[in-house]
Amino acid sequence: MTAALVLRAVDGAAAVEELTLNPAGPHQVRVRLAAAGVCHSDLSLANGTLRQPFPVVLGHEGAGVVVEVGAAVTGLAVGDHVVLNWSPPCRSCWFCEAGEPYLCAHADDARGVPFARTAGGEDVYAGLGTGAFATETVIGANACIPVPADIPLDEAALLGCAVLTGVGAVLNSARVRAGESVVVIGLGGVGLAALQGARIAGASTVIAVDASPSKEDLALSLGATHFLTPGTSLAKEIRALTSGRGADHAIECVGRAATIRAAWSVTRRGGRATVLGLGSTTDEVTFSALEVAYFARTLTGCMYGSTDPAVDVPVLLSHYRAGRLDLSALVTDHVSLDEVGDAFDRMRNGVGARTLVHF
Repeated sequence: MTAALVLRAVDGAAAVEELTLNPAGPHQVRVRLAAAGVCHSDLSLANGTLRQPFPVVLGHEGAGVVVEVGAAVTGLAVGDHVVLNWSPPCRSCWFCEAGEPYLCAHADDARGVPFARTAGGEDVYAGLGTGAFATETVIGANACIPVPADIPLDEAALLGCAVLTGVGAVLNSARVRAGESVVVIGLGGVGLAALQGARIAGASTVIAVDASPSKEDLALSLGATHFLTPGTSLAKEIRALTSGRGADHAIECVGRAATIRAAWSVTRRGGRATVLGLGSTTDEVTFSALEVAYFARTLTGCMYGSTDPAVDVPVLLSHYRAGRLDLSALVTDHVSLDEVGDAFDRMRNGVGARTLVHF
């Protein structure tokens, strides 16, 4: 049996229930969770922005200890510490073979397969194929990234989404170079990780933008050189901080048309705006036909930080060990499983950064 936070309908009230996990298949492992981060994608699944079969156990940013391995699993053993990967690449589709495992054609396959049952025998699905808001989960062995036992699991959990996405977007997608200027819009867990990514890349000017002035001190401590709140004069303020040109890079971490448009507008001619936020299908961004060519900017989407977790998690851990990456600073709230709803409320109101669920 496992205690899990079960959501039965879009915009419903999730409740902790006792579930029976399906036995680990030949290529699966069972993981006892130590901690899980509450991500905006969990909220997007809960409100129907992202599709998911119900009932579902949300949570996809987690870390724990392997307690059972399937008969065909190699490279993992009981007792191993792992970070969960909600987008495991198959390594054989066109995207994987083209060096884009973050776009794997089969990464979503596990999301439509039940992983547990209720006391009444009803099938339950794992959110994003992971189901991390539970004391234990069953997941593909290819969705587990081993981490050294001396890395605190509560901090390691953040690597599974926020840090891979934020730091990865800066280093792998935007490819920020030393001396360049970077604007980060939206300072949740992903945005704060992106600030650290900009610092690691050696950006000379790092401008943090968030509607909450209370995030200024944290942003400055994690690598921002300036902090601004959004408004009609945002582009003008950013040009004043970047020799009148605008930023070389803007990293959008909100997923709204207004902030995507702002990211485009604050970059210089020839600059690059990278969008991480997952928005609504009905929230449309518009550009004039003239400005697209005239400004010669690049607007690009970025999935999962353009990372390969098997490769990039060890890189991030090297930055962590060297003191260049602060994981604990991303967490502003610690909750139990039955308090995840409060974390969603804070997220809707733009309060705090990452909330971490402890088991």
